[in-house]
Amino acid sequence: MSGRAKILLMSGPALAALALGCLPAGAQQVPRNSLRTGTPSYIAQTPAAPDPALAPATADPEAIRDPASLVQGQNSAVSSRQPPRASGPVQAPALRGVTQRQFRPPPPAVATLPPPAPPSPPAPRRRSAAEEDPWAAPGLRVGSVTLKPAITTFLGYDTNPQRSATPGTKGSPFSRYEGELEVQSDWNVHALTGRLRGGYSDFFRDHEASRPDAQGNLDLRLDVTRDTRILLESRLDLTTQRPGSPDLTANVQGRPQVWQYGGSAGITHDFNRLQLTLRGSVDRSDYEDAQLSSGALLSQKDRNMTDYGLRLRAAYEVTPGIKPFVQAEIDRRDFDEKSDSSGYMRSSDGMTARLGSTFEITRQLTGEISGGYQNRRYEDTRLKDLRGFVGDASILWSPTPLTTVTLRGTAELGDTTIPGSSGTTVRRATLEIAHALRRNLTVTGFTNFSRTEYDGQGLREDYTNVGARLEYKLTRTFAIRASFTHERLNSTAPGSDYTANVSQVGLRVQF
Repeated sequence: MSGRAKILLMSGPALAALALGCLPAGAQQVPRNSLRTGTPSYIAQTPAAPDPALAPATADPEAIRDPASLVQGQNSAVSSRQPPRASGPVQAPALRGVTQRQFRPPPPAVATLPPPAPPSPPAPRRRSAAEEDPWAAPGLRVGSVTLKPAITTFLGYDTNPQRSATPGTKGSPFSRYEGELEVQSDWNVHALTGRLRGGYSDFFRDHEASRPDAQGNLDLRLDVTRDTRILLESRLDLTTQRPGSPDLTANVQGRPQVWQYGGSAGITHDFNRLQLTLRGSVDRSDYEDAQLSSGALLSQKDRNMTDYGLRLRAAYEVTPGIKPFVQAEIDRRDFDEKSDSSGYMRSSDGMTARLGSTFEITRQLTGEISGGYQNRRYEDTRLKDLRGFVGDASILWSPTPLTTVTLRGTAELGDTTIPGSSGTTVRRATLEIAHALRRNLTVTGFTNFSRTEYDGQGLREDYTNVGARLEYKLTRTFAIRASFTHERLNSTAPGSDYTANVSQVGLRVQF
């Protein structure tokens, strides 16, 4: 055999001795790392078994059957001394075994950087009206506000420029100029909207009938919190008086101007479905002095006044499309002159209560309607309180994508300077039906009706007009507009009825 020690298979007695924590006599300790890598440890190694012939004859068979007897009285083969370098760190063997790392493929060499991940698509942006309608004005972008200016020039003919009841009144051709400006913000919070329109009609044969007109509003909403908003509003209206108006006590020349302008500020807060709005307003009315046929001036300063109002509104959202509300309002009308030309003190206090609702029954039918009662008390005891129904209605119906029906109505109590009359009761209704024959060709039919009753005088005026408008858009910038209107006034006052027909065609330039 080789000189090296061989590991022998242990017999049953040897295994038993090993289980008892001892080694057979003559056994040697061999480092485990001589066989395999790892932490050095020790295993038993015994020499080759002796020849059975040389075994002592005095061996006890019972001792052979008893494994314990083999180790009794023998010295332990396990040394009681501490192994060398037992307290030192375990030294790595000179030869390392095979590990799994050697079977792993080497990482590939990086020659170039990987391509960047494609950017995520941007969030869809809400399309503007100009993008949805290929014929709408593109507008001018100023920061985050869009301005839409437009200019329209008309040529037309009016059969009764002065709205006179005198038979045989001659008509006159005229030119009309209009300017418009729409304002629309595109902010994440807050909102600014507005529209200003001004026009002037110049009559070639009757210059005294030439007159201006204007309307405008500008609204600002400030979102303080998610549930609280501040509302700021401004408004303007310019009209003229017709020579035969009952409030003009004499025959005048031209068309005296009436300026009405004002503003309001309010705050709205949402308590879940309950919404409360408090709004204060100031409105001003200024009347221009009229010129008599003799050249003298007829003062109308006694009609100038300021209206102060305070309104509280509570609305509750029953469903996302139905929001009924209750509204209470008080106001004060202060006239510049303590007494009018007839000696009546026209300043008054008013109280109004309304019930109404905003609604969106379907996407095709939306609007707001309200009605209530108002009582107005005057400083002059000779004027009885003016009471009556007041209300507003605005309904928009789109039965088809090409047809739109708009209905508006209002009922209000107004002022007058007719001696002995407390005021006026005015009812108005407007109906418009617009149909798009093509995407760039729209025809609109309209009619208006209003009734004005002068309290305590038995005087009533009914005004009606009916007509049609046509708009043909050549491009986003240019459009042709044409209209025809028939007007009629029926009055209980003798010699006040009149009729007029107005036709015009013009070119609109919008940016």
